[in-house]
Amino acid sequence: MLDASYYASLGLADVLAKVLAGQRLSAEDGMALFACPDITAVGALAHHARCRMHGDKTSYVVNRQINYTNVCVNGCVFCAFRRDREEDQGAFCLSTEEVLERLRAADATPLHLDELHIVGGCHPTRPFQWFLDTLRAARELNPDLLIKAFTPVEIAHFAKMEGCSTLEVLQRLKEAGLVMMPGGGAEIFDEGLRAQICPHKAGSAEWLRISGEAHSLGIMTNCTMLYGHLETCAMRVDHLCRLREQQDKSGGFTCFIPLPFLTENSKLKLPEEKLGPVRGLDQLRTVAVSRLMLDNIPHIKAYWIMMGTKLAQTALWYGADDLDGTVVEEHIGHMAGAGSAQGLTLKELDFMIREAGFTPVRRNAIFNTVQTEEARA
Repeated sequence: MLDASYYASLGLADVLAKVLAGQRLSAEDGMALFACPDITAVGALAHHARCRMHGDKTSYVVNRQINYTNVCVNGCVFCAFRRDREEDQGAFCLSTEEVLERLRAADATPLHLDELHIVGGCHPTRPFQWFLDTLRAARELNPDLLIKAFTPVEIAHFAKMEGCSTLEVLQRLKEAGLVMMPGGGAEIFDEGLRAQICPHKAGSAEWLRISGEAHSLGIMTNCTMLYGHLETCAMRVDHLCRLREQQDKSGGFTCFIPLPFLTENSKLKLPEEKLGPVRGLDQLRTVAVSRLMLDNIPHIKAYWIMMGTKLAQTALWYGADDLDGTVVEEHIGHMAGAGSAQGLTLKELDFMIREAGFTPVRRNAIFNTVQTEEARA
């Protein structure tokens, strides 16, 4: 029960009224939620919004993540994943056959994959044709597999390498089998901050434009926000508002993933008060504010890879309704210091959701419910 008098004492009477009525929150409302001294009050509002949209259902996916390279031209200051050259220590660059080997290994298990997730650095020499050929080879190996691949940043890089428009890149990738895109590379949309942390990466307007182009072609996408570094709460709220505006225009964002900045192995120098990983309470608050602000984006993910499994479970009470999936092998978060496992089993994901008090629902890459053999029996 949301106590109106208590929310009034917190200065959130108007926010409570809007949430109960299903009305859109303003940027000022978002700032008030970040400033609220009672995080549980913010979480209760987000949980109300989450349950109105999804009830007690929490989704997960049987997926296989493949990072094809960490060699990247962008040189983002915060990134612990990237390497400048293939000769650098820790650098890797998979061949098409190595990608297929990982897919074959996943297909050889009793579980049927519902998503192949491919993402990597912006390699300085790898031609666009390699990506088209690799998608086609993966589809030939498993024709029914839904492929989620390449962030808007990678799309911008492919277009530059190919000397064509980003729309043409997306059209050719769709023909090769792309059905969904991850939402990485958004970082924080504030242009002044981007000049400090990722000056060579596709800008915020370009990231949003490419996402809109994908939506126009029927390619659904996720969206993200990297937080807990040099940004302010006002920048977080602005980021969420820009995503919401783009969704109003193009309607193709399926899920939002708030990504806590992991400080280990990063070259980004933080003020002393921000040293160490993003505090757990800040992660929960950010998940909650995201659910409340992004009224037109269906799903909020508690990405257990970067949050850890225990905090991800808690986030299900703070507005999140998705836990990602089995993953199997992930490099980006772990090279930045993530202490989570490389992957989870179906049993572990099911147990996590049930123990947190929710009902697990298996989904595919585009968030459609998967009818399992057990459910059909």
